[in-house]
Amino acid sequence: MSGARVQPQPASTARAGARVAPALPAGVREKLSAYLDLLAKWNRVYNLTAIRDRAQMQSHHIDDALAILPYLPDARGTRVLDVGSGGGIPGIPLAIARPDWRVVLLDANGKKAAFLTQAAIELGLANVRAVASRVEDYAPDERFDIVISRAFSDLRTFAEAAAKHVGAGGIIVAMKGAFPRDEIDALPERIEVIATPSLDVPDLDAERHLVLMRAAPA
Repeated sequence: MSGARVQPQPASTARAGARVAPALPAGVREKLSAYLDLLAKWNRVYNLTAIRDRAQMQSHHIDDALAILPYLPDARGTRVLDVGSGGGIPGIPLAIARPDWRVVLLDANGKKAAFLTQAAIELGLANVRAVASRVEDYAPDERFDIVISRAFSDLRTFAEAAAKHVGAGGIIVAMKGAFPRDEIDALPERIEVIATPSLDVPDLDAERHLVLMRAAPA
């Protein structure tokens, strides 16, 4: 597997070819709103997010997370690992939108992991489990179909840490702002970049990109 380097699409092309988010199950919007209530409540003590405004929480957290759904596998039972989950983005919105997925929220900070555990309980998310661990030390029983992160680290650090947790045929997904050309160029040869779609997030006037990768066996 080669370490291909992918060039960004022009913005006009990306918008024209933008994928439409799938229809969400009944009750999802209400549960997402309840999640934001919990995030705002716990944020007063645990500093889970720098955003305090409710409308900005909706656009920068919920809508940002849901915008990636059209670019992810759609199979029932998909196993997802959210690395450095923090306040639960993107893992909790994905778990709410796709209750048939199994999502592990991984964060080294014990207080943040406690919030994630409590949020899963209060929101009735039987498909979510929070784990307090560094990604380097985490030893799950199974590998994952998707290993994802938002703002965890640079691409090379994340991809190398994620590679041991992704199963055969699985993907590594990094949520980024501006197109990370230099970070892509710094990836090791065993990490193949397979797509770099530009995202259109409602009410968010900022660049958003995904970097989708696969890892060759070590």
